[in-house]
Amino acid sequence: MLEAEPAKSAGKNVLGQPLAVCGCNPMTGFFRDGCCNTGPADLGVHTICCVVDEKFLAASKALGNDLSTPMPQYGFSGLKPGDRWCVCAARWLQVQQAGAACPVVLEATHENTLKIVPFELLIQYAVIPDQLH
Repeated sequence: MLEAEPAKSAGKNVLGQPLAVCGCNPMTGFFRDGCCNTGPADLGVHTICCVVDEKFLAASKALGNDLSTPMPQYGFSGLKPGDRWCVCAARWLQVQQAGAACPVVLEATHENTLKIVPFELLIQYAVIPDQLH
């Protein structure tokens, strides 16, 4: 018998619009679909679309979440500054509180983020779409 597809969210962003793609190079998202979709199996709540920078990567590593070291056994090449990645909402908040938050793409940040991170805080780190190119 085939396994059922994991239950995903409906895909709305923190602005109440359809969830935009976060990144495909590297392929991100809990479901590795390029989007910060979530579902019951996503215990880490990988819902914030970030544009990682060196300060964020260093602080995240120091706090126990190494996103820059390649782990080929998991098909993970490691992140470098400028990569877009779906980060766990609580982890992003932890790094923000440590003074090293990176930019956030609101259009690609899942609405479930708002259960953990206030919208007012997210907009302080929002990237304007034209700045992404």
